[in-house]
Amino acid sequence: MNILACIVVGIIAGWLAERIAGRNHGLLMNLIVGILGASIGGFLATSLLGLHFVEGFNIATIAVATGGAVLLLAIFGGIRRDRAV
Repeated sequence: MNILACIVVGIIAGWLAERIAGRNHGLLMNLIVGILGASIGGFLATSLLGLHFVEGFNIATIAVATGGAVLLLAIFGGIRRDRAV
């Protein structure tokens, strides 16, 4: 995937994940969460589930990246809650 498509998918996935998880953070954090989520989601989709999809800017990549980003936010949310207690 080229860098521009990666950035756009990352921003969209990060924004969707923050809405789903009920978080509120800025554009840069959305980008970071989205790109990390795309890596996590892509790994899980290909290696564990056996799904293969075309990379690029499409609904499948946004869905996989959003799922990974939501998982990432859930993991960090759980870690943050455990430390506060």
